[in-house]
Amino acid sequence: MKLFVYTDGASRGNPGESASGYLILDTWRSPIYKHVFYNGKCTNNVAEYKAIVAALKKAAGMHAGEIDLVLTSDSKLVINQLAGNYKIKSKELKLLNNEAAILLAKFHSYELLNVPRENRYISEVDGELNAFLDRKREDKV
Repeated sequence: MKLFVYTDGASRGNPGESASGYLILDTWRSPIYKHVFYNGKCTNNVAEYKAIVAALKKAAGMHAGEIDLVLTSDSKLVINQLAGNYKIKSKELKLLNNEAAILLAKFHSYELLNVPRENRYISEVDGELNAFLDRKREDKV
């Protein structure tokens, strides 16, 4: 089985109010799960990592050892850190990176892709995040 996972994180300010989200598609690119959640105040990079960790936890619960995973993000930094191409200076990002690496190792195989924000599925998750943060802001007013 192959799963396609699209993740995004958003922060209004850096750090600021933030949310993370992901979309999981099956082998035929049909949506099987979507989730958006609030992080409180954090940086955009932390929100990006939290989206990936949450998505990997969800996907790992679907018979991880039998899954070929394609993890996609618009964050060049996070994808390159996960691939071992970039150093990680932040203690918080190191912890999140380690957690993601442990989760990735549970899958039969995985591929890490960095795509532009305009990617159809990334745009969908990004739209959900912004709508979610807009609702959060309205609730506070």
